[in-house]
Amino acid sequence: MLSRRLIACLDVRDGSVVKGVRFADLANAGDPAALARRYNAEGIDELVILDVTATLENRRALAETIGKVASELFIPLTVGGGVRSDADAAAALDAGADKVAVNSAALNDPGLLTRLAGRYGSQAVVVAIDAKREGDRYAVYARSGRADAAREAVDWAREAAGRGAGEILLTSIDRDGTRGGFDCEMTAAVSSAVSLPVIASGGAGTFDHFYHVFTIGRAYAALAASVFHFSEHAVAELKSYLDGRGVPVRL
Repeated sequence: MLSRRLIACLDVRDGSVVKGVRFADLANAGDPAALARRYNAEGIDELVILDVTATLENRRALAETIGKVASELFIPLTVGGGVRSDADAAAALDAGADKVAVNSAALNDPGLLTRLAGRYGSQAVVVAIDAKREGDRYAVYARSGRADAAREAVDWAREAAGRGAGEILLTSIDRDGTRGGFDCEMTAAVSSAVSLPVIASGGAGTFDHFYHVFTIGRAYAALAASVFHFSEHAVAELKSYLDGRGVPVRL
C-alpha cells in the first residue's frame, strides 16, 4: 500500500504567508522561507505555495518568493496561483517549483492541462478544485472561491484526469480554516471517480481528522496550513499517530 503524504500549504500574499477562514479574513502567519525551512527539517513530505491573490490581480505567482522557498527545500514543491498559461507554468518551474497547480485557467481552457502534461509530464501538473456543497452536489468555484464555475467537482475531476492532470488538489471551501475536519464524503466521491492521487484540503484540526480523510475519505495525501504553521501538531507526532493506527506514512 502506498504511503500517504502530509503536505503543508503556504498561502502567500505580498510575499507573506496568510491564513483565513473559508477563503476570507486573511491574517499574517509568517515568512514563507522561514516556514519552508522549518517544515523541511520537521519531515513534511511536500510543500505547496498558493499565491492567493495572483489570479485576482491578473499576475503571475511571485518568482522571488518561489525561489526563496525552493532554496530551503529537499522535498517536492508545488506552486499555484496565477498559472494562466504555458508561459506562467514555465516561469514557476524555472523559479524552482517541481509542480504547478492550475485552477481557474484550467476551467476556462481545459486544454491547458493537456499542453502542460505534454511538455512537462503529468507528474508536474496538479489540477486544483475548490468546491462547496450545494444540495446533493459539489459545486466548483473559480477565482479564489468568488466565481461559480458552473461545474460539478466529480465530473470536472474526471475530465481533468482525462486531459492529463497527474494529481487533484481538492479543497472544501466550506471547511477551509475551520479546523472542523476534512469533507471526507466529498473527498471519497472524487477519489472513487478517478485513478489519480487526490490531495484533501480544508478543515484539518486534529490527528483524527487526518486519519479519517485517509480511511473514510480515501485520500492519497492531506494538506493543511493553520495546524502546521502555529506548531499545534508536530509533523513527527502526527506521522507516529497515523502509523500506530495502520495508515502507511513516510517516517
